[in-house]
Amino acid sequence: MPTPPPISQNEDVRFLGKLLGDVIRAYGGDTLFRRTEYIRAASVDRHRGLAGSDAIDPGIDALTLDETLSFVRGFGLFSMLANLAEDRQDLLNPTDTGLAEALAELKEHGIASKDVVAMLEDALIVPVLTAHPTEVRRKSVIDHRNRIAELMRMRDRGRVETLEGDDVEDSIVRQIALLWQTRQLRRVRLFVADEVENALSYLREIFLPVLPGLYNRWEEALGDRPASFVRLGSWIGGDRDGNPYVTARELKLALGRAAETVLGHYLDMLHELGAELSISSEVSEIEPAVIALADASGDEAPSRADEPYRRAIAGIYARVAETHCQLTGKPPARPAAIAAAAYASPHDLQTDLRTLARSLVARGGETLASSGALGRLIRAVRTFGFHLATLDMRQNSAVHERVVAELLEKAGVEADYLALDEAARVKLLRTELASPRPLRTKWADYSDETRSELAIVEAAADAHAKYGPQCITNYVISMAETVSDMLEVQLMLKEAGLYRPGEIPQAPIMAVPLFETIGDLENAPGIMRDYFALPEIAALVKARGHQEVMIGYSDSNKDGGYLTSSWMLSRASEALAPVFADNGIKMQLFHGRGGSVGRGGGSAFEAIRGQPAGTVNGRIRITEQGEVIAAKYGTPEGARSNLEAMAAATILATLEPEQLSAKDRERFSEAMDTLSGDAFRAYRALVYDTPDFAGVFRQMTPIAEIANLKIGSRPASRKKSGKIEDLRAIPWVFSWSQARVMLPGWYGVGHALSAFEDKGLLREMAAAWPFLQSTLGNMEMVLAKSDMGIAQRYAGLVEDKEKGEAIFAQIREGWSLTHDSLLYATRQTRLLEKSPKLDTSIRLRLPYIEPLNLLQIELLKRHRAGETDERIAEGIQLSINAIATALRNSG
Repeated sequence: MPTPPPISQNEDVRFLGKLLGDVIRAYGGDTLFRRTEYIRAASVDRHRGLAGSDAIDPGIDALTLDETLSFVRGFGLFSMLANLAEDRQDLLNPTDTGLAEALAELKEHGIASKDVVAMLEDALIVPVLTAHPTEVRRKSVIDHRNRIAELMRMRDRGRVETLEGDDVEDSIVRQIALLWQTRQLRRVRLFVADEVENALSYLREIFLPVLPGLYNRWEEALGDRPASFVRLGSWIGGDRDGNPYVTARELKLALGRAAETVLGHYLDMLHELGAELSISSEVSEIEPAVIALADASGDEAPSRADEPYRRAIAGIYARVAETHCQLTGKPPARPAAIAAAAYASPHDLQTDLRTLARSLVARGGETLASSGALGRLIRAVRTFGFHLATLDMRQNSAVHERVVAELLEKAGVEADYLALDEAARVKLLRTELASPRPLRTKWADYSDETRSELAIVEAAADAHAKYGPQCITNYVISMAETVSDMLEVQLMLKEAGLYRPGEIPQAPIMAVPLFETIGDLENAPGIMRDYFALPEIAALVKARGHQEVMIGYSDSNKDGGYLTSSWMLSRASEALAPVFADNGIKMQLFHGRGGSVGRGGGSAFEAIRGQPAGTVNGRIRITEQGEVIAAKYGTPEGARSNLEAMAAATILATLEPEQLSAKDRERFSEAMDTLSGDAFRAYRALVYDTPDFAGVFRQMTPIAEIANLKIGSRPASRKKSGKIEDLRAIPWVFSWSQARVMLPGWYGVGHALSAFEDKGLLREMAAAWPFLQSTLGNMEMVLAKSDMGIAQRYAGLVEDKEKGEAIFAQIREGWSLTHDSLLYATRQTRLLEKSPKLDTSIRLRLPYIEPLNLLQIELLKRHRAGETDERIAEGIQLSINAIATALRNSG
């Protein structure tokens, strides 16, 4: 059957929208369908300029509360289906460069594939999954959505029936009907254990099968077998910063479930491999090493006497099964038929698997050894080990200070550590780190906090002994501001034997500073220079081979605004590079990016490629969180595309020649310093220096209602405070998105651009500088999703009308400045003029978002007026869910 011509996004949307309308009519009734369709059509007409600005309000007012809930669900589902259509087009027509294209680009600069392979020997690219709560959808909803995507792919290929014999279009209708009848909201808040299982579903169903296959593709493109340079990371179960529910128990749970998942996967693959390698010694010669493995396996079944590969695999299977028992404390789903000793390490398992591969190659079976089940399994073991994903530990520096102070006090070393200045702290900590003596004594009574933190490091030490050192390699220090912040972590690790003093200290877990605020980013090079100046630290880091520094996009943005945050992150990265080079240490940057532009979101490909020269060097880690995980890794196709783009961008950022001359870099940097300073002052003047701004923000946005969503285990604020400083960046960004202001993604930029005198230079920078292109491009997307008309209605929620109007007037003026200045700098007559694909996507959604905003405003008014009908609160939460889905990168 010939493949039908490709279908456009609009055709997909019309097709899925019609099916959704049929489902609403069938399950919600004709009245609901007609009222929903009226509001939809009126809103579309308004956005096309065919109706007045108030055309949709009467339709909304006519909805009962029950109809309101159904209407919000329907519009939310439409937005999700529109997202699906967009994702399909992105996969069919990718804009990011793949590895093959990157190699071709490098070849033009005289860089051969062998040079890329050599670079990859020491490369490390890690997407790190976090549980940061911006994913509003339940896993059940995501699963139905992914099934629809799979069915749409069958339809693309001209299939009329599924493998089970069901009609494809009927199956799509069935999935949409299930979505309509599936509860959209979580009834209970997620626990850490739930977050662990959610992450494992992606690791098990997506990453485990996808990555080995990707490596096969990369080997073919490179003409060689690269190291396993893309690996996986996780914070879930190890990130304690502001989350009191992450304890040693959750850390053990996360590691144990990961080991159970990966070992179960290996057993499934071995089972598949045993069925595949039916090679008989009566037909083919077998290498002696395989015969030895077979004879040692304990498999004496007469039916397999002439099948040494199967007998050897039976022995390997038995050893992996026993490894499963020892590491997880439970037998695998399919127990082994014979008894065997557990593997001591993943390397030992690889050795046996390579024995099989070498024998196949020696007998002309290169294809059997590399691209079949055996090749995928070898690559999987190299990539995932027995731990699956490396788990980071993270805690706030203030907690470490208190724990160390108590340890020193109880040990009689220092009565008031917190009163010491930085120099005295460093001197004391170095003395203690040089001593093999532990500080903790069983005779002292410690606080709950200290006991909990020490239990965590003890659990990490146990995990190293059990799963191997790759299970935990990094300890991230939030709000790191000094050298002592890093030494305090080393001291805590020493209490569990994870830091051992000596001429070259041993520390399998690296202390990683997280520089978050604008001030911290400015101070980062000096802090790292002082850290490396300590002889024992220099010896430790050089023995390890690299040092990681994490830079935080979220808090730097909340602290200084979008433009200053973006520039200071770039500046800090660039300024750190010579500090590392002078000390002969490889730098590894860990980018703490969120989904929204206000938290570092946007194209990962453009972000990596736009990093300052000399700051990537083949090593980069990036957080993936909330709705971004499902968007990028929700399907195998999406995961392949995004992982390949990340790999290609890292290779290009490392090896491609610098695009700007040294003179242009200097000119542009000086200009950006001016722009950043002006943007910073404008942002701080509004957010931190305007009286009552925090109160207006809390009344103008659904921040309080967002805090009640059951989307994560962490509290919304670090402290019980109404200050912006103490609010987490996620709800800060999320709430501005709901109100269609998107303030963290643009405010202050217009003040800077409009005040900049050399407009010709501004246009030159916007056209030639990848950093500014990416920065303005992401901001342009945010501006296109914002709506000052809708935002003004949210401003009407503020009780003090005069204050609300005054502050909103500043916001609206800032938006106009940013809008106009952006268009001038980029030489456009309207937003997204040069990005028609994105323009079409956003315009498609806007008519469906606006009614949701208007309904949310009315429900917020009734809720805040004291109405207690539970349907009002449910409607607000459904609207938050639906708006977030429609806006996509909102948190």
